[in-house]
Amino acid sequence: MIVAERKPYEEIKEMLSGYKNILIVGCGTCVSVCMSGGEKEVGILASELRMSSKTDGKDWEIEEATIERQCDREYIEPLKDKVEKADVILSMGCGVGVQFISEVFPAKIVLPALNTEFYGATISEGVWAERCGGCGNCILHLTGGICPVARCSKSLFNGPCGGSNKGKCEINPEVDCAWQLIYDRLKALGQLDKLKEIIPPRNWSSSRDGGPRKIIREDLKL
Repeated sequence: MIVAERKPYEEIKEMLSGYKNILIVGCGTCVSVCMSGGEKEVGILASELRMSSKTDGKDWEIEEATIERQCDREYIEPLKDKVEKADVILSMGCGVGVQFISEVFPAKIVLPALNTEFYGATISEGVWAERCGGCGNCILHLTGGICPVARCSKSLFNGPCGGSNKGKCEINPEVDCAWQLIYDRLKALGQLDKLKEIIPPRNWSSSRDGGPRKIIREDLKL
């Protein structure tokens, strides 16, 4: 899932300066799971802004809405009536949500209430960790299902650097060396021979094909 954190309250307040009718839009998927932009978090932020409106004389009118996904037009378009009444939309979705709401309602200003951090997994209650770099050329079949792009501090493709010590990263001794994890995993699976395959240097610029990436499934197009 995409993991995000809410921006500092003072930053959000400053972004909203000069507006009166504010529509806060939450997202019911990724940022809801990581408890930064779901219906509950929308309600909390709305309450904070309403209190500020009274104490600071902001005269804000706050409207709330949480949709299933901010990355899907069919869920965004039903917001049309609320959007028309708003001076500004405050998105509590990831960066994709902010941009896509802007595309669907190009005449409206859309502001981000969250900082999008990474693709991650829930490790334990209240703890999320990065697991994927979204690089577009997956090599997990060669690395025991452990991503060196996301989990190695240097994103090394062919083994650890010279600084790892006792299975820990030299950048941060509390972080496991990704390549130690890869070695241990492949050994447990009886697949250490996969370490003999050389992974060529990644051409990061060409992986984007000169612009935003796109996937087209002809069998699903209308």
